[in-house]
Amino acid sequence: MASIRRLVKQALKTGYLTVKAENTLRSLLKTKYPSEDLIAFMELQKAAMNGWVKQESRELFYRQQNSPCYFN
Repeated sequence: MASIRRLVKQALKTGYLTVKAENTLRSLLKTKYPSEDLIAFMELQKAAMNGWVKQESRELFYRQQNSPCYFN
C-alpha cells in the first residue's frame, strides 16, 4: 500500500504529481496517518505553491480551458 511520504517523495523527486497519485493522496488523507506524513504533505503543498512540483490535474484543466471550442 502507498504511503503519503512515499508519494510525496516521488513527486518531489520528479517535480510532477500525477492525477493517480493525487487521488491516492486524497484517499490516504481520509485515514489515520502518522504526523510525519502530514509534515510530508505540507512540504508537497509548499513545493506545488512555489512551482517546484507541477500537478497533472491542473495542467489538464488549463489545457481544457485554452482549447478552442467549435460549434456547428
